[in-house]
Amino acid sequence: MLDRISQTNFYSPYFLALIPIICSLYYWSYKKGNLQDNALKFSSLTGLNQTRSIKLKLLPSIHLLNLIGLCFLTIALARPRVYLAEETVKADGIDIMLTLDLSTSMLARDFEPNRLEVSKKLAGDFVAKRKHDRIGLVVFSGESFTQCPATTDHSMLKNFIESQEIGILQDGTAIGMGVATAVNRIKGSSAKSKVIILLTDGVNNTGYIDPNTATDMAVSENIKIYSIGIGTEGIALMPISRSMSGEYFYGPQQVQIDETLLKNMAEKTGGMYFRATDAASLSRIYDTIDKLEKTEIEMNVFKKYEENFRPFALTGLFMIMCSFILSHTYLRVFP
Repeated sequence: MLDRISQTNFYSPYFLALIPIICSLYYWSYKKGNLQDNALKFSSLTGLNQTRSIKLKLLPSIHLLNLIGLCFLTIALARPRVYLAEETVKADGIDIMLTLDLSTSMLARDFEPNRLEVSKKLAGDFVAKRKHDRIGLVVFSGESFTQCPATTDHSMLKNFIESQEIGILQDGTAIGMGVATAVNRIKGSSAKSKVIILLTDGVNNTGYIDPNTATDMAVSENIKIYSIGIGTEGIALMPISRSMSGEYFYGPQQVQIDETLLKNMAEKTGGMYFRATDAASLSRIYDTIDKLEKTEIEMNVFKKYEENFRPFALTGLFMIMCSFILSHTYLRVFP
């Protein structure tokens, strides 16, 4: 309702200037007594019942109905209309696969509250900016899995991103497996550009596909890899063991990220490598990728208006009609 009101404008707004004039004339006429009823004057009303009947109380409503009716008719003359915009969008979209590390080390507390939660939030923010792109989600640790194929249903994708937890896959860091799965998901796409955003905090230590092999697969399919190493420099508080109840115990550990590998993967595919040491730097990285991989959009906007004067005209006529009927029936004044 509020959106509809905010989109309303007037084709002939100068008619609205008549409303204060009409109100002023009615007020002036009432003050002068032109709209007051005729009455007999007595020197004293002592002894008479001075209680006003319901008719006397309602009598001024006749003039009020006329005034409101005229104001509504004036608004109708100004031709209120609702602006409707139709858009035809032709977008040369980009297929993007977010490839997220879910190894236990992503629970490290060098980010607040941890690396995984910050990664999920900022990935969701990135998705929200890419309205015309197909984006999917691959997760990996000791193995890899496609959580969401490339789609334009970004609300569904964001739900998948927010639901990710450590422990749904075998532990480890199989970077090659994650990238290979992402390549297989978009290699047959007809999109103008295909991109993998790889986010990891470790060193490849498992998986039956080597990261260099996965990189060669991306090169052969003309897929860029933007790799992000997430983790502070030096020491971080990381999970070191787990109790029988599933609770993690934390201790200081040296942060190890295979930056040489991640740089090589990015450079060979025409992408870039980034290092995120805190939430702010990770946010800036996503902004940089957003600017580097722009979608070409051709948009045609057609303007349409829906005339909205009828409700005002009908309301005004109804009020004046009610005033006329009341003044000649129930509220009729006899001289």
